[in-house]
Amino acid sequence: MTAYACVGQPLPKADGIEKITGRTVYMHDFKLPGMLHGRIKFADRVSARIVSIDTSEAERVPGVRAVITAHNTPEVRFGFLKDNTALKKDRVRQYRDEIAAVAATTPEAAEEAVRKIRVVYEDLPAVFDPEEALGPDAPLVHEADPRGKPLEDNRLRLPWKVEAGDLEQGEAAAVHVAEGEYDVGWVTHCCMGTSGCVAVFDGRGDLTVYSNTQIPSLAKTDFQEALKAMGVRGRVRVVNAAIGGGFGSKLDTYAYEYIAILLAHRTRRPVKVEFDREEEFVATSPRQPARIRVRQGCDADGRLTFRHISMVLDNGAYTSWGATTPTVMMMPATSLYRVPNVRFEATCVYTNNTYCQAMRGYGTPQVTFAIETNLDELADKAGLDPYEMRLRNANEPGETTPQGFEVTTCGHRECLEAVAERLDWAGKRGQGEGGGRKRRGVGMACLLHVGGGAKIYKSDGCGTLIKMDDQGYVDVFSGSMDIGQGLDTVLRQIVAETLGIGTDRVNVIVGDTDVCPWDVGVHASRSTFVAGNAALGAARMIRDQILAFAEQLTEAPREILDLRDGQVVCQEDPSKNLPLEKLLYKAHFAKTGNTMFMASHFYEPDTRLLAGDFKGNYSGTYTWGCHGVEVEVDVDTGHVEIVRYVAAHDVGRAINPLLLKGQVYGAVLMGIGYALTEEMIFEQGRLRNANFRDYKILTARDAVPVETVIVETDDPAGPFGAKGIGEPGLVPTAPAIANAIYDAVGVRLHTLPMKPEVVLRALLDRDGGPGPA
Repeated sequence: MTAYACVGQPLPKADGIEKITGRTVYMHDFKLPGMLHGRIKFADRVSARIVSIDTSEAERVPGVRAVITAHNTPEVRFGFLKDNTALKKDRVRQYRDEIAAVAATTPEAAEEAVRKIRVVYEDLPAVFDPEEALGPDAPLVHEADPRGKPLEDNRLRLPWKVEAGDLEQGEAAAVHVAEGEYDVGWVTHCCMGTSGCVAVFDGRGDLTVYSNTQIPSLAKTDFQEALKAMGVRGRVRVVNAAIGGGFGSKLDTYAYEYIAILLAHRTRRPVKVEFDREEEFVATSPRQPARIRVRQGCDADGRLTFRHISMVLDNGAYTSWGATTPTVMMMPATSLYRVPNVRFEATCVYTNNTYCQAMRGYGTPQVTFAIETNLDELADKAGLDPYEMRLRNANEPGETTPQGFEVTTCGHRECLEAVAERLDWAGKRGQGEGGGRKRRGVGMACLLHVGGGAKIYKSDGCGTLIKMDDQGYVDVFSGSMDIGQGLDTVLRQIVAETLGIGTDRVNVIVGDTDVCPWDVGVHASRSTFVAGNAALGAARMIRDQILAFAEQLTEAPREILDLRDGQVVCQEDPSKNLPLEKLLYKAHFAKTGNTMFMASHFYEPDTRLLAGDFKGNYSGTYTWGCHGVEVEVDVDTGHVEIVRYVAAHDVGRAINPLLLKGQVYGAVLMGIGYALTEEMIFEQGRLRNANFRDYKILTARDAVPVETVIVETDDPAGPFGAKGIGEPGLVPTAPAIANAIYDAVGVRLHTLPMKPEVVLRALLDRDGGPGPA
């Protein structure tokens, strides 16, 4: 592969110094003159009619400037199906429902006023289990859809089904079949920075929202619709503060943002709404729980013949983009490994639990847990080593999958081989069972994820504007966002490489809809691929402009000119080399034909919107990987220790190996938490562990040794060959650990998280006694 000056270099994050010295302005640091503080009154019933709301005492609290309810403000609807409202008027459907809100001069006054709002409820029946919610006698969470059409049941009318090949024929050809049911629960994003925003109207009635959203362009559209509902004719600007973690949590707009807008409009002053940690747990949306049924089979040689997956997802009380995760779950369900006959079907169900949102991996961690754990069981039935089973069915370059994905580059096999070698698979597999309290085992699992965007919206594009001044400094205005993943650094490297300058000459501006072009948002591991291609396209235009002008100055043919090390380089006559700054000065201040070099480019991947039959190529390229883990299981306590972890990914090309490894490290740790420790505990719809004492995320003390393996396949569609890698690092973690636990102690676990008590109970159930010594 070609060696580059900037691309492929392990440069530290461009914003790193600002962050570690405390100069970065996060939402919690953000202040405006005259700013009021908003607080929200949340429901303390899970399902009830609102009989009355008394705000009189709250209005008398000193410092209070506004108290709003659904009775004194316009109705503002939001969400994927527009089934949610900023403030609830007649009915609550979950504990986090917003009843009223206050704006006051201090946070303390706002909090006191919220406590003095009196709400009278009439309790209604509730339902918490999604399969019970599908029953004929289940209480309806919504009696009608947003258009007023009566609903007969709690099933969301979403067409999540895809099939290819002949499932019955595939079943008939199978010699070995494995089937099972797998349960995955709620987990939340645990961003370091909690949610918040500031809304302010200017004298013309135009709205600016300072936000930590992952979707500035789409949020602008949503807020513009809210203004229309409010009868306000102003325009909207969205400006991002630094984002202290996203992971999908900010991939939609929330009620608190519309409440801030309503309060700002009522008071004519800036209003800030920000969550404390408990509110972040309770009032933001987690990953969807699901009950997944998998049945798959293979022939006598271990070649997969069919796969059938069905699932029920707990949508919660309202719909966000989380309800669309089955569109991405389809991808590994149909196309992870070469399996000719597939069927996937998913049902999303309203319940009175908290409603769910996108989270890193967008459904693929849930379904991959089921697929990869079940695949190990199938290998066992077929008498094959699980590694050999995966190798025989590994995806290959150039194939078209049953769902119609056009595979260009594919390092699936290389990732498998790298993990097996580094984990000493042949030497350690099957050595776990035997005597002793602590027993070791190894397991592996693979992943397939979008690596070139994912067209689940009408456009998957991103725009970029670039301008270059006459001293050789470059400003890059990208529609994308940096949410901590290092996008600004990667774009600097792409642009600097293209223009033959150092990254210190490139400045990246993101997060302001007034100056940055449109982008669909930071999700689907798309930023390096899509925003990178947009920046690359604009930089190439600038490069062509410069070289065209250099051709005039040097009288050298264009084809022998290049940009390198801050110079125009004539490859056949070095005497004609020209410092870039000198050329830029001449271009700007020429006697005639003055010019500055500027360009814009909108990159839209050549992909298909995933809809209709859900077949077609909906990503510009695909990312593959394999994770392997060695665990040590204490058979007396059920405790699982990660001894070693190997994560291999096909990344196309590593634009920045340092940041790439950081993404993998963070994702693996998040995946281990998903596998072993993290769970939101709900009782009758109420969250019981809304704090970091009882919700067990991994800390620095829990860090495990992770070896990252970068497999480069140089994808032709990616910028300098790159693929997206932000999410894949956590996708196969849970099944790899589950498979390693089986190798160590011989029990299959089908439920997450695999806490010590879960492992111990499985051991006791297997042995029918007090447990092994």
